[in-house]
Amino acid sequence: MAAPPDEPRQSLRIEIAPRTIALMGLAAVGVVIGIGVGRELWNVIVVILVALILVGAVLPVVHFIERRGIGRPLALLLTYLGAFVILSGLLFLTLPPLVSQLFAILDHAPESRKKLIAWLSHYKFAKPIVQSIQSVPLDEITSVAANKLISYSQEILTAIGYAVTTMFLSIYLIADSKRVNGTLYAVVPRSYHLRLARILLNLETIVGGYIRGQLITSALIMVFTGVLLELLGVPDALALAIFAGLTDVIPFIGGVIASAPAVIAASGQGASTAIIVVIAMFIYQEFETRILVPRLYGRVFRMSPALILIALLIGGTLLGILGALLALPVAAGVQMVVREMRVELPGDDVDVTKQRARDERAEQVYEQLSAGAPADEAAQIAGDLAHRIRENEQQGRTLTAVLPTLEDEAAARRKRPPTGGDDK
Repeated sequence: MAAPPDEPRQSLRIEIAPRTIALMGLAAVGVVIGIGVGRELWNVIVVILVALILVGAVLPVVHFIERRGIGRPLALLLTYLGAFVILSGLLFLTLPPLVSQLFAILDHAPESRKKLIAWLSHYKFAKPIVQSIQSVPLDEITSVAANKLISYSQEILTAIGYAVTTMFLSIYLIADSKRVNGTLYAVVPRSYHLRLARILLNLETIVGGYIRGQLITSALIMVFTGVLLELLGVPDALALAIFAGLTDVIPFIGGVIASAPAVIAASGQGASTAIIVVIAMFIYQEFETRILVPRLYGRVFRMSPALILIALLIGGTLLGILGALLALPVAAGVQMVVREMRVELPGDDVDVTKQRARDERAEQVYEQLSAGAPADEAAQIAGDLAHRIRENEQQGRTLTAVLPTLEDEAAARRKRPPTGGDDK
């Protein structure tokens, strides 16, 4: 029997056009250049980012004052002046008692070490601990700490300079917000204006929710710490409570920093008082981390606990304490932008196709409403339209239900004489 003829081999040939290779090369070069520029301008990027978050925190207060018939310059002045007075008052109430406590600890350190060694000497298992305590050079530690503080003075002054720059940048952005919005909308194509307005509106919500959450958690730990220390008769309870509220905003280590002065102050009232403070502060920190924070930020950020933890780790690794503070609003903002761009993510149960269809119809209405309007007026129209659409969605009304009214407004606007100007 003859062998069957060999079947012809099939080969797959992949050809890449020279233009595609050139575009890929240009994209790779652009990414490398972008990373290099980003590294060089990292401090500037951080200042702009913090300034934008500060704008989102301050703007609602400015709007509240403006609704009382006060102009924006005076509203800005009152807002920042009030914030400065409040912060100065808190520092005035907090720093002197804490500094006094620190000097008292340093003065009584040798005597406290003797008492601790004498107490531990009654227990055989504590002999290694006693030897470790005896070998601690207290005088050396004090001098090293002072030298470290002096060496960090330049970095502290640099941080203060960046903070002042950030504050003034936020003031300029709020004072000239109409021109800033006009410039932003002028460089973005009209077909993306409504999407941009939704992103800006949601960013304001995210920043506002983040600031409110921080204020609530700080106020609660302040009240808890103050009441606890006052009931136990610990001195400087108010200053220690304010310090706990100020440091509670720091992720991961904020609870330890907030609890340490309270525990040290309570140790002067006896070991039992210090133990009660340690246990009470630990239980409260667990309550805040496991129950309070997820409930406060869950609705606003719409982020899972795992994603929140990953964001905090990445932020803390990149920028330390500042990165951990900015991690949640930045991560929530990135997630929101991806959602608003209608990117279909794996495992997402949202019908992106229907969302895109609604977006296209709303953008057509916006283009009719903003026809012939200059950039700053188009920005105002896009913001108002995005706000109205979100209000109707919150009331359970669909976009289809409100579009006829919006289309009537667009038709009425087209009949008006043009205002002149273009997207400059």
